[in-house]
Amino acid sequence: MNSSDYLSPPSVETLYVDHHPWLQGWLRRRLGNAADAADLAQDAFLRLLASPRIFGSLPEARVYLRTMAGGLCVDLWRRRQIEQAWLDTLAALPEDRAPSAEHQVMVLQTLQEMDTLLRSLPAKAAQAFVMSAGCGLSTVEVAQELGVSDRMVRKYIAQAMLHCLKTA
Repeated sequence: MNSSDYLSPPSVETLYVDHHPWLQGWLRRRLGNAADAADLAQDAFLRLLASPRIFGSLPEARVYLRTMAGGLCVDLWRRRQIEQAWLDTLAALPEDRAPSAEHQVMVLQTLQEMDTLLRSLPAKAAQAFVMSAGCGLSTVEVAQELGVSDRMVRKYIAQAMLHCLKTA
């Protein structure tokens, strides 16, 4: 494909053929794992298929794909951190208190959804919500910890709760 072909709307198939091997190689080097690289490269092109774009040049297409793939890597690493923390928690439980395999998967999915939800909030709103709802701190204690007023903590918590309701 020559550079002028990128000025017309290329098909996702053309972009896939031109860029998939490169993107998968880039991901493999970044992740050190061919299977994850293949999965994330596929996810990147599925996202591109859902929201097609026109690129002015080969480098522009690659920058876009690399940026998207970088975000997918970060998401993968976050999911793995959450999964590892959950596995560590399970390992610390006595065997007779361990939840069923189905319950373990449900909890892990919920934790990942909560992480996504909290990351979409402003930092202080997320912190206030976790300190209050997750750790059981009073609004006064949260205010002292965050260095804001009690009233501001209540606003942060309300913002987080409203966000939870909107995304549910």
